[in-house]
Amino acid sequence: MPELPEVEVVRRGLADHVAGRRIASVELRGTRVARRHVAGHEDLIGLLTGRVIGRARRRGKYLWLELADAADGPVEDALLLHLGMSGQLLVEVAAAPDEKHLHARFRFDDSGPELRFVDQRTFGGLAWSATGADGIPLTIAHIAPDPFEPAYDPNAVVRRIKAKDSEIKRVLLDQTVVSGIGNIYADEALWRAQVHGRRLASTLTKPTIARVLGHARDVMTEALGEGGTSFDALYVNVNGASGYFDRSLAAYGQVGRPCRRCGTLIMREHFMNRSSFFCPRCQVAPRRRR
Repeated sequence: MPELPEVEVVRRGLADHVAGRRIASVELRGTRVARRHVAGHEDLIGLLTGRVIGRARRRGKYLWLELADAADGPVEDALLLHLGMSGQLLVEVAAAPDEKHLHARFRFDDSGPELRFVDQRTFGGLAWSATGADGIPLTIAHIAPDPFEPAYDPNAVVRRIKAKDSEIKRVLLDQTVVSGIGNIYADEALWRAQVHGRRLASTLTKPTIARVLGHARDVMTEALGEGGTSFDALYVNVNGASGYFDRSLAAYGQVGRPCRRCGTLIMREHFMNRSSFFCPRCQVAPRRRR
């Protein structure tokens, strides 16, 4: 699933290509693309048609487009865009052939390139939401600020994590504690901090927790500079290009390869219906609780 850097790459592309444009028409295909909009497809189309797109914004893995009635009008609602496992937002000329898994198309009144939502596995989708005073869509107001937001308070997050009697990796993946960190970047941050993901957060010192969070921000910054992490053709930016940070990963997906720090072979273990990757020497596992 795309994590913060991948979603930020897409957000920047949308800011360049669709901000300030008025939606002339919306085409939705299938039943799943707007399933999060409980009022249905036609209602969503009516809410979007004729609206002017403002800023493209993001919190963690969530992406939205501000909506207004005029270019200089107030923003009171937003179009939420969730990529799910395989969602792609592509800017295409109108004459370009339809993609096989095209689920939504946005045409604009300037006759310029259109925006398409393509999703092979159909876990992503679109939904309308009112916004709060801070501009955050109300439907995701429970999501915590991510490490790149002005609202992010690292000291408060450290205290919140320290109070958790749960495994540190599980806490890092809890989007109500800190958003944007997914499986890939949690493993990379823990490897850099030399902390095993099964260590209880409550047993870690506050400086150690702060170090893990700092590494998470650093590794996501580096990934953003490489266009994100792409393991297959499903994650691309709005121009269809893949990211290259997978070449720089030190832990995630590196099972059987030597640790870049000590040479011990990277191991994998099951965790929350997914995999964790770690160095058994640099990241000593805690004793399992009975």
